[in-house]
Amino acid sequence: MSEALSFLGILVALGALIAMAYRGWSVLFLAPTLAMIAASFSGYPMLASWTQIFMVAAAGFLAQFFPLFLLGAIFAKLMNDSGSVRTIADAMIDWLGSGRAIMAVVLAGAILTYGGVSLFVAFFVLVPMAQALFRAGNIPRRLVPATIILGTSTFTMTALPGTPAIQNVIPMPFFGTSIYAAPGLGLIAAVIMLAVGLGWLLRAQAAAAGRQEGYDPSLSPAAPVDSARMREHTTTASTFDPAEMDKGAPTDDRPSLLLAFLPIGVMIGCNLILSLWLFPTWDAPFLAEPLWGSTSLGAVAGIWSVTAALMIATLAIILCNRGRLVSLRDSIDSGANAAVLPIISVASLVGFGAVIAALPAFHMIRDWVLGMGGGPLVSLAVATNLLAALTGSASGGLTIALEALGPTYMDIAARTGTDPAIMHRVAVIGSGTLDILPHNGAIVTLLALSGVTHRESYLDIAMAGIVSSLAALVAVILIGSTIGSF
Repeated sequence: MSEALSFLGILVALGALIAMAYRGWSVLFLAPTLAMIAASFSGYPMLASWTQIFMVAAAGFLAQFFPLFLLGAIFAKLMNDSGSVRTIADAMIDWLGSGRAIMAVVLAGAILTYGGVSLFVAFFVLVPMAQALFRAGNIPRRLVPATIILGTSTFTMTALPGTPAIQNVIPMPFFGTSIYAAPGLGLIAAVIMLAVGLGWLLRAQAAAAGRQEGYDPSLSPAAPVDSARMREHTTTASTFDPAEMDKGAPTDDRPSLLLAFLPIGVMIGCNLILSLWLFPTWDAPFLAEPLWGSTSLGAVAGIWSVTAALMIATLAIILCNRGRLVSLRDSIDSGANAAVLPIISVASLVGFGAVIAALPAFHMIRDWVLGMGGGPLVSLAVATNLLAALTGSASGGLTIALEALGPTYMDIAARTGTDPAIMHRVAVIGSGTLDILPHNGAIVTLLALSGVTHRESYLDIAMAGIVSSLAALVAVILIGSTIGSF
């Protein structure tokens, strides 16, 4: 009976979290409140569950990942305020033109997000550009969100090796991997996502042309980007608080394409050198001492490489655009502030997950996940998919899954000879599939910015974002299970 009540508490807490978060309630309030309610169903003391389980897990997430949220948000803000984001987007659009508008928007979004620009910074730049391009090409406006999702939220976030996206960083401490985990499998997955998503969008464009359906300027106007509800939706789906977008000191003086690309090149190059060549050669026995956390270089090298790359790339932006960054302090302050609400929101989801994982009934869920057919890669994919779907957050769902099941999967990997790099890639791709459900903050925000509704655009979003990612995930599992990691 006690386990039944415990399981009921988990269902009540998850259901309320989904329903209330979708309606714009703050996760900062929902997560601890519902965690205590779930704990009370199991007879756990509520305050102790909050301070000794919830806060410990949330603080652990902050301790590990705050540098990445902070530096990533500052990098994105400086890229925006220096005019580099718009220069890159304009260049891709000028290169391909309105005749290949969908490809131009996908490519622009891919370059920006793979280069470390925050998802929502890219949204704010790409939406008006995509609308202008689609209007010129007479392409239905309802396809704008799906096109942007394909370029910004699929293969560049989860599949391409070396992406600094937080989803690709989170598994590293759990599996002892780097952001280049299973690069061959990641490239295959990226090609599948791009092919499936682009194929659907081009087919939809052709079908619309056959029906003589063009760009419809009479659709609903875009919602204000500073809406309080929109802000709550976005903070669990990205590393950037949209309330800071219009703050700082953006310039009208655009850099050249070379200078705009330079920080992105520095980011990618530094990640590559540090992850694959420099840190693997280091000897850092001091890390085993209690003062340094009794850890190992393998456990922290992945996060260190991304952190150092962000620092160097940020310095490159400042040096290349000092004259354009008319108020460097304001831009940096705004970027730093933009990191706070997202990481606290995601950390709250992690704390919620820690309380759920500590409840007596959780072993039923764990045993069900681990016991499903297909082996550990399938169960890991299901776990990350489900939790990302429930929370509407790829990073939150992924962290909850790995906090609860990561050690178990590492034990399985050791027993079965499975390369942890495959688990890293499967977990990351799995987190980026069903998180693109209608309640996801990125989807809600993008639709509002684009001035279209779920009814008008969500089918295309699902095909470009979810179906393409699921196809890639299946392929990675099949190939990885057959021939291993590469």
